[in-house]
Amino acid sequence: MAFPIKLKQSSVIPGFSLALGFTLLYLLLIVLVPLSGLFIKTSTLQWQSFIDTITAPRVMAAYKISFLISFLAALVNMVFGLIVAWVLVRYRLPLKKILDAMIDLPFALPTSVAGIALSTLYAPHGWIGKLLTPYGIQLAFNPAGIAIALIFVGLPFVVRTVEPVLQDMDKELEEAAMTLGATRWQTFTKVIFPYIMPALLTGFAMAFARGLGEYGSVIFIAGNMPMVSEIVPLVIITKLEQYDYAGATAIALTMLIISFLLLLTINMLQRWNSARMVHD
Repeated sequence: MAFPIKLKQSSVIPGFSLALGFTLLYLLLIVLVPLSGLFIKTSTLQWQSFIDTITAPRVMAAYKISFLISFLAALVNMVFGLIVAWVLVRYRLPLKKILDAMIDLPFALPTSVAGIALSTLYAPHGWIGKLLTPYGIQLAFNPAGIAIALIFVGLPFVVRTVEPVLQDMDKELEEAAMTLGATRWQTFTKVIFPYIMPALLTGFAMAFARGLGEYGSVIFIAGNMPMVSEIVPLVIITKLEQYDYAGATAIALTMLIISFLLLLTINMLQRWNSARMVHD
């Protein structure tokens, strides 16, 4: 009687088990261990002390400034990032490669250098600030300065997520809409925009997350006035300088949880929109 011989199915990827083990170890050391440290250090606080720390008036004002301005900056980047990506994909421009490379400048530029450059430009005696000062407009050393810095560092995230989607989009869809009598605006709102919406939401989420954690480019142009223009990362740094490690980790943990919930909501909206497009 012959018995069937079972052959071990080889993995498509050579060394898959080794690569998987290395990936899990890397995530454990780089992500899980530091995050678990937040929970462990915060657990040293009593519950009431934890609540008092994360709900202090100065901390609540910093939450409001960080989340609100990061959200507004990400919205601005959604609009102008889409415009920049559209121009780079659909139009032939002189020195286009140089302009395209400049989009990635915030990725390569140290954040502190970006902050110094922005404060130099928008300070009351800066190149741009001195032109606005006679009209009573001040963009540096207040919440407007924070918005400028976050727009600067967040724009590449939207451009680089939308640009490849526009490049891969079949132009026959637009031509078909126009042959059916659709105007340019109708073609954009009914054909193009739904197609790029998942990528646009992804860019928004990435720009928003970057804005929440940004520190170097903000502190030079924000003014750092408590209750006015102080961001949460600066409050955490202040706690650390005062050797209040438990208080710093408590605020950081709160930021982590709120940011995770917001990004989870955005990702759920993105999946819902993608599923709706497939269904339609």
